[in-house]
This record gives sequence, structure tokens and C-alpha cells, in this order.
Amino acid sequence: MRPETGEVLIDIARGAIARELGREYRAQAVAPWLDEPGATFITLMQSNQLRGCIGSLRAHRPLIDDVKANAIAAAFRDPRFPPLRVEELEKTDVEISLLSALEPLDATDEEHALAQLKPGVDGIVFLYGHHQSTFLPQVWEQFSEPREFLSHLKYKAGLPPDFWDAQVKLQRYTVSKWREQDLKTS
Repeated sequence: MRPETGEVLIDIARGAIARELGREYRAQAVAPWLDEPGATFITLMQSNQLRGCIGSLRAHRPLIDDVKANAIAAAFRDPRFPPLRVEELEKTDVEISLLSALEPLDATDEEHALAQLKPGVDGIVFLYGHHQSTFLPQVWEQFSEPREFLSHLKYKAGLPPDFWDAQVKLQRYTVSKWREQDLKTS
């Protein structure tokens, strides 16, 4: 990974949000690697509180397009929050998570799945029928025990926290992550 990756991606995300708000912003986004497929999650924070988070689990478009689309969606279309207002832009910090490819987590039952989870490392996708949810690896900061992490992931998918079925599918991924506030202080 290039040393400037985080700064470039955050600049692209902030620029997309600013332009959507009618603000002029010149993002420095000219590099061949930005045209390669990439999957990102964009997380917006205000005073260490979530303000929006939207992303892609699979690389299905150029990285630059994925960052722009997810930044705009996190700012204006996260159903948990009202659309970002122009006066909020300066106090909003951008975090980018660049996802690895998804890998199946083969588990014979829930205990086997729990034994394979790597706290703080694994992002997990939970799939069962039409139920789906994911937690980025940074969510381990809130739920450090694998059973608690998985219970909340099931709840997020619309299932009871103690639910398990042989048809449950789990996938794991890792992320490279950059926080705007960390880049400002370094």
C-alpha cells in the first residue's frame, strides 16, 4: 500500500461531500491505482459519535468511484441520520476503511464459528436467507467478546441474538483504515 493512500482517499471523500453541499473543493485524485476496483466503507464522526457509515462489501467499481459514492451516501443517505448540513462539514471527521476480498468462514456450528473469530482483526458478514449484516473490524472496540460481537451482528440482521441455523453463512475480511483526525496530527 502506498504511504499516501489514506490522505488521498480521505481527500476524495471530503471533496465529494463538499461538492454535494455546493462547496468548492479540489481533491488531488490523479493516480492509476484509483482506477483499480476497490471496496470501501466511509464512516463520518462528530465529537467521537457516529454521524454516518455506508460502504461496499465487494469491489465492483473503480476505487475512486466507490469512495465518492459511499462518502455521499454516508453523508446524505444513511437512514439513521438526517442529511449532513453545510454547517456540520467542518466538525465532521472522515474515516476510510479499504476492505480486503471476502473469504468464507467455514464453521460446522456456532461454537466452531466463535472459535475462529479474530477480535480486532476480522470484519464479519452474517448471511441467512434474506438477512444480512456486517461489522467492520473496528466494531470489536465495542464488543470485545466473540459471542457478544456475533450476537449483535445477528440482531443487526433482524434475528434474535441467540439465533443459529445450519444454513448460516459467515464471511470475513480485513481493512486498512485511515482517520482524518489521525492524519491531521501526524
